[in-house]
Amino acid sequence: MIESEMKHILSDAKAQMNKSLEHLASELRSIRAGRATPSMLENVFVDYYGSSTPLNQIASVSAPSPDMLLVQAWDKSAVHNVERGIIAANLGLNPSNDGELIRVPVPPLSEERRHDLVKVARNRCEDVKISIRNVRRAARDEIKRKQKDENLPEDMRFEAEERLDEMTHEFIEAVDKALGKKEVEIMEV
Repeated sequence: MIESEMKHILSDAKAQMNKSLEHLASELRSIRAGRATPSMLENVFVDYYGSSTPLNQIASVSAPSPDMLLVQAWDKSAVHNVERGIIAANLGLNPSNDGELIRVPVPPLSEERRHDLVKVARNRCEDVKISIRNVRRAARDEIKRKQKDENLPEDMRFEAEERLDEMTHEFIEAVDKALGKKEVEIMEV
């Protein structure tokens, strides 16, 4: 039986690992995978009345077709600044502005670019795996310290460490599964 303090350590570790997995999901969404998605413009900032504002706070982004994004600024006077923000984001996109709507054609990816994007996705997944392992190490140190400070049985420590390792393995598998899914999505022509 694991003491409540050990359970608390394990639940904290699980929460931190979940945050890492959520961060990975947002990172992978921002990697382009051949078809246009509004999340491609998540990291675009626009100079709006002298301050740098995220695009999603001043415009709506939609993807009416797999090779086109439509951006509609809520303030018509900001359309030109939105267009400049998309160009400045250096995403390799070339927006065109008709005064009300900004059309952003998304060119097809070359084979070489697809391989580069897979490498980027792998690097981001590896960073998240490292983060998860760091959480495991910190939790393991905390478990050992708790066992030593409170003279708890070693069996309790071993059981907590075993549960921690199982949890870590599950999260690493989830990262690998997300990477596999993203690789297929990127390489799909």
